[in-house]
Amino acid sequence: MHLENVVFDAVDPRALGRFWEAALGTQNLTDSPDGFETRLNIGPGQDLDLCFQPVGHVPAEPLRMHLDLAGGLVPELVVERLEELGATHLDVGQGEVAWTVMADVEGNPFCVLEDRAAYAGSGQVAAFPLASAVPERDQEFWSWLTGWRPARGTVEHSLRHPTGVGPVIELVPETRPQGAWKNRIHFDVRLDEYDDAEYVHAEILRRGGTELVTDWGDLPWTCWRDPSGNEFCVLGAVSEFAALD
Repeated sequence: MHLENVVFDAVDPRALGRFWEAALGTQNLTDSPDGFETRLNIGPGQDLDLCFQPVGHVPAEPLRMHLDLAGGLVPELVVERLEELGATHLDVGQGEVAWTVMADVEGNPFCVLEDRAAYAGSGQVAAFPLASAVPERDQEFWSWLTGWRPARGTVEHSLRHPTGVGPVIELVPETRPQGAWKNRIHFDVRLDEYDDAEYVHAEILRRGGTELVTDWGDLPWTCWRDPSGNEFCVLGAVSEFAALD
């Protein structure tokens, strides 16, 4: 398995997708009102696709995951560029901190960080902080699920691609338990050709995940929650989709 997508719910996928594509300098894959995809290179031969899918309203529930952007040596210039693209400053009660909290064009919070040694080699996205009830447990779960390895981060339980470059997944202690609401941002993992789907699904359950039952019709993927309730999807191997064409 490997981590393939970061999926955003969006009232206007095209507008939100274009914002993040311009902010990160990513490569466009799909641009339509029904969906927008853009590719973030995280290292030699390694990519993450940012996918923006339509929803009926802007969610009001708190985020379980957000993006931390690398501000570099002059984060003020990064902030100015984001302001030009339509981002706004956001007060979430952070007080006096060394980073800047902002909101994208649909109000999703994100941060622009000062230069930090922990994120050397991260690229434009420094980290994906993910709320966790038990960070140590969830670090092990996500390491197994993605193949990413324990890494240096600004929190103790962090993961990074085995190449040692690209953004960090940081398991941060949650401020409140995950409720019944749908997360605005989630990860997709894809099975590799040699993976056994039934084994993977059984192993997710054994490791504390739960299957998410939806009323979204027949889907070519399965929906799950990690042990802390964070949503993710498991996509079939590419060869499976090729066989359907």
